[in-house]
Amino acid sequence: MFCYQCEQTMRTESGAGCTIKGVCGKDEATADLQDVLVYQLKGIAQYRAGLAEIGVTDGEADSFILGALFSTLTNVNFNRVRFVGLIAEAAQTRDRLRDRYNEACRSAGKAPRTFSGPASFQPAGDLNGLLDQASAIGVRAGFEAVGEDVIGLRALLLYGLKGVAAYAHHAEVLRHTRSEIANAVAHTLDFLASDPVDLEQMLQEALALGHANYVAMEALDAANTGTFGAPSPTAVRTTPVAGKAILVSGHDLRDLHALLEATNGTGINVYTHGELLPAHGYPKLRAFKHLVGNYGGAWQRQQDEFSRFPGAILMTSNCLLEPQPLYRNRIFTCGPAGWPGVHHIGGRDFKAVIQAARALPGFRTTEPERTITVGFGREAVLGVAGQVIDAVKSGALKHFFLVGGCDGAAPGRNYFTEFAEGVPSDTMVLTLGCGKYRFNTHDFGTVAGLPRLLDIGQCNDAYSALVIAQALAGAFGCGVNDLPLSLIISWFEQKAVAVLLTLLALGVRNIRLGPTLPAFLTPALLDILVQRFGIAPITTAEADIKAALSSKAA
Repeated sequence: MFCYQCEQTMRTESGAGCTIKGVCGKDEATADLQDVLVYQLKGIAQYRAGLAEIGVTDGEADSFILGALFSTLTNVNFNRVRFVGLIAEAAQTRDRLRDRYNEACRSAGKAPRTFSGPASFQPAGDLNGLLDQASAIGVRAGFEAVGEDVIGLRALLLYGLKGVAAYAHHAEVLRHTRSEIANAVAHTLDFLASDPVDLEQMLQEALALGHANYVAMEALDAANTGTFGAPSPTAVRTTPVAGKAILVSGHDLRDLHALLEATNGTGINVYTHGELLPAHGYPKLRAFKHLVGNYGGAWQRQQDEFSRFPGAILMTSNCLLEPQPLYRNRIFTCGPAGWPGVHHIGGRDFKAVIQAARALPGFRTTEPERTITVGFGREAVLGVAGQVIDAVKSGALKHFFLVGGCDGAAPGRNYFTEFAEGVPSDTMVLTLGCGKYRFNTHDFGTVAGLPRLLDIGQCNDAYSALVIAQALAGAFGCGVNDLPLSLIISWFEQKAVAVLLTLLALGVRNIRLGPTLPAFLTPALLDILVQRFGIAPITTAEADIKAALSSKAA
């Protein structure tokens, strides 16, 4: 086992990486099976790229690649049995594409190419054999020959690719697909299958992947708003209501909607948790009166919060931690999420969740109401763009800070609380992702008649933030980098890597990144990012606020 794809990776004097068990809870066997699966996906992509050369696509293979990649993200699927099944399915998919490629070439009068490497890989027939194969095909395979810089850039591509797959999968389940995304994912996997060593070429591929992720985020935005309506500012209750209860966590709005439909009229109250807090901003979701509020905070607090929740729990996608004994028999997974021994829901049949909720006590009393406001998506913010522009021109609003991204348990994340609460009162804070839980109960007040804290949504809603920034730049006749805007980003997992690549691809500079930098970025790679894109690690909240304000004033 070797894994360093997320911010919580083990760091010691001898290096960084989880080698026995992941800090996330992933065991060695599961990690190795994920490496085998990713290697197979490269092989599928080789034939997918070959088919593309003769004008043939394969939507079934594209969908499988997205779902399988998503399952390997941090805190998604820890169930080795399901990975063994995915590995078998990957082999069948690869063989089907191979046969289709050979037939398509014959029909086109073209000699088929012979693919090697991942395309010819034959997975072992049992678990022990698969684990033996993993050591030669993991993320650091061949580092002795090519060095840490090459391995680090390959990792940047792979982890960014996983993030793209997550966004694209969320869009796909709502029937929004883009050929550009599928082509880019297959191309990048095919490129990685060649074991690239040219740093400049890999950097250009990373930027191209960033552009593809922009398309993926646009597709997800269109899927969410087209299905559930455009988010609008909404006060969300954060205190319990008496009655039977189900808590829904993760990211997937379709799963939440399906559960709300299944529980409509049952008398069971539904609460969101973590990254599903922004769901309340969507008109077609908040129309369900039994979606009564949000319970708890960011994902890393779930073991305590789930233990205290008196109802059933549904985990829809990533951000799953090891279920504790106090709630292990009342938590369910669906979609890509999974944990050994935990009941997995297939086909969005939530009868077992509802049955569990009915058997549990629920909340005995209704507590005094407290709320937080969400729903400042791009349409809501651009709807008051004139007011914002006038406030900037008059000097009433001097600066924007985007303080967003992932939360986590690692030391140093109090920085983001101190930063958001420490910016001057004539500035505005935009936020997205679960990092907002560090400060979203703070009373920021208003500036120029506008709320000083605007919650744009999930990490999945980064597209909204980009559209808002681009619209403001257009209104002021300048580039995004010329706006009085500073990006303070907290990263944790692979979707954050994909968003970072998008920002770099769009030419956004001078991003502050923390709480620690990715372990796969070597000093040489970090120097490239600093020199070309102005990326900088966070320092202290006070110093970074001062630097941001002085640089924009210069």
